[in-house]
Amino acid sequence: MKVIPLASESLGVRSLATFIKLGSMGILIDPGVALGPKRYSLPPAKAELGALMEARRKIQEYSKDADIITISHYHYDHHTPFFEGIYESSSPDKAKELYESKTLLIKHPRENINFSQRKRAWVFLKKAEKITKNIEYADGKFFDFGDFIMEFSPAVPHGNEGSKLGFVIMVMVDDGKKRVIHASDIQLLNRMSKEWIIKQTPDLLITGGPPTYLEGYRVKEAWNTGLKNLKEIIKETNTEIILDHHLIRDKRYPEFFVQLEKEPFTFAGFLKEKDRPLEAYRKELHMIEKGEEVEVPFRI
Repeated sequence: MKVIPLASESLGVRSLATFIKLGSMGILIDPGVALGPKRYSLPPAKAELGALMEARRKIQEYSKDADIITISHYHYDHHTPFFEGIYESSSPDKAKELYESKTLLIKHPRENINFSQRKRAWVFLKKAEKITKNIEYADGKFFDFGDFIMEFSPAVPHGNEGSKLGFVIMVMVDDGKKRVIHASDIQLLNRMSKEWIIKQTPDLLITGGPPTYLEGYRVKEAWNTGLKNLKEIIKETNTEIILDHHLIRDKRYPEFFVQLEKEPFTFAGFLKEKDRPLEAYRKELHMIEKGEEVEVPFRI
């Protein structure tokens, strides 16, 4: 099994897109990429727009080798929609090319889903059903592909219990030698997802951290809860961790990493590249565009 991170905050965009190669089979997980339309009251910087185009190119490229595509939920940084988007770098042609004739294992579009995602799922399926007949609602299901199995969690909260952002599904891929879990947007904040991960005893966990970049009184609570839950997962499973997504929008994420007994990788670190958390440094990137001399901890 070969795990290839494709796009994430440590690579300059909002995403947790991942490709897994198993012999002649390819699995593309959460093939979406986006940018935050506003951060520090600023639009994306030029460097972010460049990273967006590169991430979309990479996802499209790996989709050619994918037999199976999974979608954990219907936010645009986790699936490519069938419309023109500035900050999603999407188009109907790109979406058609990505999904056509693939097996789609996706979050149920009507059960355990909030209104906005139900609407997005309806729009997505209206187009997807015309270009592939292999669509399965994967919530809580098990699939045996011979050389490997895939097991999906029941729908779990997108963040805290009772989150208004809806629900997501996690996926475990097991080829008999290695177990990998992709736990998208659980944010390490709810008991259901933590218990499901521990039960599966993964060798590698790919997950997004808590959204500590958001302002408000819940930031400290999210930091502490996420840290506590991830420590418990590591203690119970001894899994390797790839930790990225929401947490990396916070410049302080290295402080979170060093509080863990086992230091995680970011997507960039797993690829042996230097982190480029562009959104976290959007203010500085705009200042650099204006010709000001500002230091950032990565190459632009």
